[in-house]
Amino acid sequence: MKFSTLSVTKKILPQLSLLGLTLNPSKIKAILFVLSVLLYANTLGHQYTQDDAIVIYDNMYVEQGVKGIPGLLTKDTFFGFFKVEGKANLVSGGRYRPLTPIMFAIEWQIYKTIKGESADIKKMQPFLGHLISVLLYGLLTVLIFSTLFRLLSHSEYQESALKVSFIAALLFAVHPIHTEAIANIKGRDEIVALLASVYALYLVLKSIDLKSNKYLLGSSIIFFLGLMSKENTITYLAVIPLALYLFRSTTMMTAIKKTLPLLGATILFLVVRTAVLGNSFGAEPMELMNNPYLKIVNNTYVPFDFGEKSATIMFTLGKYINLMFFPHPLTHDYYPRHVEVMNWGNVTVILSLVMYLIMTAAGFMFLKKNKIASFSILYFLITLSIVSNIVFPIGTNMSERFMFMPSIGFALFIAALIAKLKNEKLAYGLLLVLIFALSIKTITRNNVWYDNFTLFTTDIKTSKRSAKLLNAAGGALTTEAGKLPDGPKKTQMLNEAIGHLNEAVKIHPTYKNAYLLLGNAHNFLKNYEQSIANYDLCLRVSPGFETAIENLGITLREAGRYSGEQKNDMVNARKYLMRAYGLNNKDYATVRLLGVVHGMSGDQPNAIRFFKEALALLPSNNLTDGQKRQKAQAYVELGTAYSVSKDETNAQLNFQQAVKLDPNALNKK
Repeated sequence: MKFSTLSVTKKILPQLSLLGLTLNPSKIKAILFVLSVLLYANTLGHQYTQDDAIVIYDNMYVEQGVKGIPGLLTKDTFFGFFKVEGKANLVSGGRYRPLTPIMFAIEWQIYKTIKGESADIKKMQPFLGHLISVLLYGLLTVLIFSTLFRLLSHSEYQESALKVSFIAALLFAVHPIHTEAIANIKGRDEIVALLASVYALYLVLKSIDLKSNKYLLGSSIIFFLGLMSKENTITYLAVIPLALYLFRSTTMMTAIKKTLPLLGATILFLVVRTAVLGNSFGAEPMELMNNPYLKIVNNTYVPFDFGEKSATIMFTLGKYINLMFFPHPLTHDYYPRHVEVMNWGNVTVILSLVMYLIMTAAGFMFLKKNKIASFSILYFLITLSIVSNIVFPIGTNMSERFMFMPSIGFALFIAALIAKLKNEKLAYGLLLVLIFALSIKTITRNNVWYDNFTLFTTDIKTSKRSAKLLNAAGGALTTEAGKLPDGPKKTQMLNEAIGHLNEAVKIHPTYKNAYLLLGNAHNFLKNYEQSIANYDLCLRVSPGFETAIENLGITLREAGRYSGEQKNDMVNARKYLMRAYGLNNKDYATVRLLGVVHGMSGDQPNAIRFFKEALALLPSNNLTDGQKRQKAQAYVELGTAYSVSKDETNAQLNFQQAVKLDPNALNKK
C-alpha cells in the first residue's frame, strides 16, 4: 500500500495505491457502498423476524400508515403493539424511539397506496424494509469513512488518514456482529441512530475546519433525529468533544463549547421523552425475561446480590471483546440462562475486569502518545457504557446489536495497527484474510435470519440455556407442525418442541408463555391431560390470561369429544365438556357435544336443554348453504332427543324445521 502525501486541503485528491490500483476518496466510497450492499443482498428475500411484529406488522399505529404518526410520537414505542396501558413499560424506564416506526408507517402507506385498500400489512412483502436497511448500511459505511478521513486528515495523521480510514470502514462493513442490526428490519433504529451520530460529528468537524458555525445547526438537528431513533446516540455528547480535543488541538473546554448545540438538542429530546413517558424509571421488573438479574430463592424471584450482578455484567463485557475478535458462534439471544449467574471466583470474570482496566488505563495514557489508539479505546468504552447494564438496566444480559455503535472504535484500532505494519505484503495479506473471513461469516449468518423458524431453530443450538429462545423455538416448531397432516414428521416436530419448552420452564418456572405453548403442543398430539395441566399451570402463573383461557376451553372440548367418540367414556366426556362450558358457554360445538353426551348417557332433559342452547347460538337470518345444513342438523338432534323422551309432538316440529332448511336432513339422521 502506498499513500501520496498530498494534503487534503489542496484541490488534488489524495490517493491510495492498492494492488496496482490507484484509489481516491470517491472510488473508495463507491467500493465501500457496493461491498456493504452486496454483503447483505441475500437478506432482500427474507421475511419478518424477531421484534418486527412490535414495530411493524402488529403495531396499531404503523398499521394506520401516516395517520398513525401522532400516536407513534405520543406513546411508548411498545404501546402500539401491546395496545394496553402499562404493558408497554415492560423494561425499566420505557422506550421512546418513534423515528424508525414512523419510517415503517410511511413505507406501509406507500405499499397500501400501490396495492389498494385491500392490502394486508401482515402479508406485505418485507422486501422494501430490507432494501432500505441495506442501502442505509451502505450509506453508513461511506459516512464512517468520510468522517474518519476528515477527522484524521486535519491532524498529524494526515499522511496515513486515507489508509486508516479505508481499512477501518472496510472492517466495519464486513464484521458479522452487525448482522442482527441489518438482517432484522427492526434493527434500523441502530442504523439510523449511528448514521445521525456519525454525521453530527462530521458536521461539527466541518464547522471547525471551515470556520463556519452554520454547520452546527445542521448537526444539532441530525443529532435530535438520532436520539429519536435510539437513545444511545446520547453517548456522542462525549465522543465528539473527545474527537475535537485529540484531533483538532483544542482545549477540552473549547471542544465542549462546540458541542453545546448538540446538548441543546439532547435537552429538547429529554423534555419530549419525559412528556410522553414521564420522568420515573420505575422499579426494575421482577420478570426474568425483562430483568436477567433475578434468581429463585424459596420458589420466589429475588434480585442478584451485588457480587453476582457485577460479576455477571463483567462477564458479558468480556464476551463483547471476544466477539469482536472472534465472532463465532453468533446468536440473537443472550437471555437467562444462556449467560449463567456469575461470581468473582470465576477466572473469566477476573480476566474481563483486568482487560477493561488495561483498556481504560491505556485510553488515558495514550492521549498524547497515540491519539488514534486513545480515541479508539475511549470511543469503544463510551458507546458501550449505555448498553452495559451499568448505567441502567436494558432488559437482557447482552446483545450483538449493542456492539453496532462501539464496533467503530474496534475497527479503527485494528486499522491503525494494520496500517503501521512496515511489511506491506504482510499488511495486505492480513487485511485480505480478515476481509474474506469476516465477509463469508456475514453472508452465511444472514441466511439464519430468513424467518423466525430458521432463526430460532438454528440459534437454539448455540443458546441452549436461554429460556426465551427455548420458548421461541418450541413455539416455532409447534406452529409449523400444526400446518402438517398427522404423521411421523408432525409428531417428531411436536416432541422436539415439547423438549425445548420443558427446558424453558425448568429455567424459568413461572414462564407463562412456555406453559401456554406446552399446552398447544400437547393438544396437537392429542395428549389432552398434559395439555390441560399446562394451561392450568399457565393460568396459575397468570390468572385471567385470555389466550390460555381460550385454548383451555378448546382443549377441554376436544378432550370431551375424544373421550366420547373414541373411548366411549361418557363420564370423562361430560367432565371435560362441562368445564369447557364453564369457560365459554357460547361455543356452539361445546354446547352441542354436551347435548350428545347427555343424550347418550340417558339424561334426555339435559340433552334437550343443551340442544336448545346450541340451536339458539346459530344465526337466524341470511344463512349460507353450509349454515342451513348445520342448523338442520341441530333441529334433527333436538327432535331426536324429544323423540327418545316420548314427546313426539315437539319431535315432529323440530324435524319439520330441519326439512325446511335441508330437504335431506332426515335422511342423514
